[in-house]
Amino acid sequence: MKNKSIMKKGILFFGLFLGIIVSCTDDFNEINEQPDALSVSDVSAKFFVTSLQKGLFKPVAAPLWFGQIFHQDQYAGQHAGGHSQYAWDGNFGWEYTGWLQEGTNGWLAGYNSSLTAYMNLVGEGGVLENEQYYAIGLIMKGLYYQLYTDQVGMIPYSEASDPDITLPKYDDQIDVYRGVISELSQAVSIIGNNTNTGQGVDRLAENDVLFNGDMQKWKQLANSLKLRMGLRAHGAAGEDFAASAISEAIGSGVLADSNALFTSFNEVGNIWVEHCNYGDIYYGFGDGGQWKVGEPLVNALSSSNDPRLSLMSKPSAGGTVTVDISEASDNQIAFLKSTLDNAGLILDTDYTWAQTAAELTITMAENTYHVGLPVRLSPNIKGIFDGSLFSNPVDLVINKSNDGGEIFPSVVMTAADSHFMIAEAIVKGLASGDAAGHYQTGLEHAMNLWGAAITDDFASSSMGTLTGSDDEKLEKIATQRWIANYTNGYEAWAIVRDTGYPASAVTTSSDNDIRSLSGAMNGAYANRLRYISSAYTSNAANIEAAVARQGADVKATKLWWAKQ
Repeated sequence: MKNKSIMKKGILFFGLFLGIIVSCTDDFNEINEQPDALSVSDVSAKFFVTSLQKGLFKPVAAPLWFGQIFHQDQYAGQHAGGHSQYAWDGNFGWEYTGWLQEGTNGWLAGYNSSLTAYMNLVGEGGVLENEQYYAIGLIMKGLYYQLYTDQVGMIPYSEASDPDITLPKYDDQIDVYRGVISELSQAVSIIGNNTNTGQGVDRLAENDVLFNGDMQKWKQLANSLKLRMGLRAHGAAGEDFAASAISEAIGSGVLADSNALFTSFNEVGNIWVEHCNYGDIYYGFGDGGQWKVGEPLVNALSSSNDPRLSLMSKPSAGGTVTVDISEASDNQIAFLKSTLDNAGLILDTDYTWAQTAAELTITMAENTYHVGLPVRLSPNIKGIFDGSLFSNPVDLVINKSNDGGEIFPSVVMTAADSHFMIAEAIVKGLASGDAAGHYQTGLEHAMNLWGAAITDDFASSSMGTLTGSDDEKLEKIATQRWIANYTNGYEAWAIVRDTGYPASAVTTSSDNDIRSLSGAMNGAYANRLRYISSAYTSNAANIEAAVARQGADVKATKLWWAKQ
């Protein structure tokens, strides 16, 4: 209720104050002279912050459903569709579908308008000029542009908010990274030792869903984002700023003890115009909308006895399942069996397998075993992958709005990720310190986020300590970062593309009867999203120039920083 009240107040003041902004000075003075009118002294930038955060961290249904659920979550290997009860095939989101992808790209391209309006309000000469709010805007800008460029590559950045330029150029990704890192440094400098945005009406407090107005935590978030971008850029062609960005971020202080989490609004009227949670889509179509937890995530957790397994995924419904195999090939049937075996199930102990020429009957204990659904399943194999065999997300992830259940917050940045990144920097020789210590601290924070603690079984697994060669250490760090970003498919996918880990999430195909070749992708891994189609008519020359520099506007084209 508190968040909803804040949201409504933010929308009210945004509408009212936009009217003030566009009015002339005389009208503005008239409003001030009326004793019952809204005065500029009654209005604060704080009333815009919640809306700005919600627009990026908790969007409406189309970006969540058409974007993250069908694209990023699957590309990251953390969620999967395509089982026999699912309304869509397993290659939906892998093959290019224009209207589907617009859900992500249209939202990303459009967010800059809200961001620019806010920056103009609080920036130098703005009606609500305030340096601390401006610093928050710079950090929000950094979060936005890092997310946006990591989806498609080259984007409008340097000219995107210039009112005199209607057709902005597409900047090279290296320039977007360089520019964002510079602006994050500016934000850190502005915040300095400040702990709040001001006094009285200018004090941010509860309107800030992330940090309740704590400017030192905003500063730490800026440094964590700067560290993320520095590590991702490091070693990419032409970069000359990554090492210094990494050093500066760690030295200034990252988000080491707190998480940047956008608490979900559990009450919503219309998911298409307000905001949306996973469960609103998951339960919106009966069984047809219920995706499963991806095989890469389930197996990564189970293979290391990770206590988060049961906190992220439910055991499979199981029971006795009979499927028609009259048209299934031997390879398809063998792939189904290997999926159960790779989940750690033992034939004739954990499940039975009775096969005739026409039918296959599998029996396993109900609600006992965690089995992830393979990602990118071919439509040709869909019929034998009965959903009862595979794990659903836990209720915390898929609770619906308005039902009263707790809903897992949107992950912006975690303390766990910050420590894992410092460990990565140390292993790569980009920072000094105890990599193993930061890895352990990262694990503790990552477990705590899900209400778990490191167990003896996990501690004794290969993932329990940062040992091995440098390559093995980097694989462990990347895998734990990927797990820590579960439900944040954008960042989890970026980690896979950047590092190649976990290798099981780099889902390619050479057999269209098992995993979809995905049309024009021809079996390649998804490295980016295609540009929004309307850009080819509204800004044709600039987008064509971008494609000429970056590479074909297809999903298989690698981004500037991609290592895998």
